Amino acid sequence: MTAEVPRRRGAHARGASTLRLVWVYPDLLSTYGDRGNLLILQRRARLRGIEVEPVLVNADQPVPRQGDIYLLGGGEDLPQILAARRLRSDGGLRAAAERGAVVFAVCAGYQLIGTEFGGEEGQPVPGLEIIDISSGRGDHRGVGEILAEVNPALGLPPLTGFENHQGVTRRGPGVSALARVISGVGNGDGTEGAQVGRVLGTYLHGPVLVRNPGLADLLLTWVAGRLPPLADREEQWTQLLRDQRLEAVTAAP
Repeated sequence: MTAEVPRRRGAHARGASTLRLVWVYPDLLSTYGDRGNLLILQRRARLRGIEVEPVLVNADQPVPRQGDIYLLGGGEDLPQILAARRLRSDGGLRAAAERGAVVFAVCAGYQLIGTEFGGEEGQPVPGLEIIDISSGRGDHRGVGEILAEVNPALGLPPLTGFENHQGVTRRGPGVSALARVISGVGNGDGTEGAQVGRVLGTYLHGPVLVRNPGLADLLLTWVAGRLPPLADREEQWTQLLRDQRLEAVTAAP
């Protein structure tokens, strides 16, 4: 597993087999309940007997380079710009991605892992250049429920989520779409999200990993290997939420 990093505020020592989940800048990037993505990964790992260490890294702290899964959430324009500047200067997240860690980024976080995104006045702002995507402002805002058919290579059922953004995201060569939009806006070109290796971004809130437990398990699998299925009683409420959200999208006019 990964090596130890220096002890710092909010962190503690871990055992050799502990899964380290790093929540990046919750003080800047955490809208629409995106913290739920961290909580559901913790729960689904622990139900399988995997020890988990959540590490919350605020914008005034260095990003550890030896985490296993890095999570970024959504945020408003100015916090997004500040987060991009600090993460570029820090270098820890990009170094972790280059090392092969899993990076899961939502909405504003999704945009800033690319080469550039639109600022508060639509001006281009440099991103982290972790994957080859670029984002700008579209003519219309995408707000509401979204349903998307996942790239078959990932072997997941359709995604549900909630989007609230005006971003238009273009993928460069070698960057796969996460999904094809059935209902909603997504990237603005009929696709939703992007994926390269173990780096995955999406516009979906919800929280998206709570609504889509298969996606949460995929991220865990990339780190921990094949996972045993959970008991039906553990999946009852998760499946009920998923069924309700699917019904809400398909019933919409």
